Amino acid sequence: MFNHLREDIAVVFERDPAARTHWEVLTTYPGVHALIIHRFSHWLWGARLRWLARLASHIGRGLTGIEIHPGATIGRRVFIDHGMGVVVGETAVIGDDCTLYHGVTLGGTSWNKGKRHPTLENGVVIGAGAKVLGPITVGAHAKIGSNAVVVKDIPADATAVGIPARILDQEKVKQRDDMAQKIGFSAYAVSEDMNDPMTKAIHALLDHAAEQDKRLQEMAQQIANLGGDAETEQQVGKAFDVEHLNKLVD
Repeated sequence: MFNHLREDIAVVFERDPAARTHWEVLTTYPGVHALIIHRFSHWLWGARLRWLARLASHIGRGLTGIEIHPGATIGRRVFIDHGMGVVVGETAVIGDDCTLYHGVTLGGTSWNKGKRHPTLENGVVIGAGAKVLGPITVGAHAKIGSNAVVVKDIPADATAVGIPARILDQEKVKQRDDMAQKIGFSAYAVSEDMNDPMTKAIHALLDHAAEQDKRLQEMAQQIANLGGDAETEQQVGKAFDVEHLNKLVD
């Protein structure tokens, strides 16, 4: 019990730069309190004292804003940051060294008995507001983006974002970022550290298309000035109104 508590406190210092003292962590961090209460309620659940287990869990929910069913299995060095609104279902399994941010739900999609909640392997990080639903598995060291909705298995070391969540190809993400840097696009109303690289890439492609359209129009004008038959269609540029299209994908 005390070994678990020492690990819970130590992991806060590893993953939360706001932590200052051990006393502060022990007395003011709801994620730590929720795990302490869960270990007690889980022990009661295993001893078949189900009502007492649920009562302890209910009290923990009221004190911390974190609802963990006493039947859930949680590993070591798990960090629940802030924690308000976190819900962990009865058959959920959370491996060692996982991190959950506020608003995360490990929920079910069925009323059937048996395994109906997710399994998180070691080292998984779930962003704020994400929903991981059903008896699926999130592989070791995978990352789930904020507000993502995950309903299918996620392989180890992958990153998933969006609704429904899609897996990002890390190599392609790097290539798209490199291309964005190369063509020097202006991402309208999009910060450089935006969480979704796919949206970033779409903005880059739109700006690139607009630049190509502009060059084609200039070439057509030059050909016309030389007496050629090329048409200088004035409406071509409007087909790639970057500001309008950027708003469509924002």
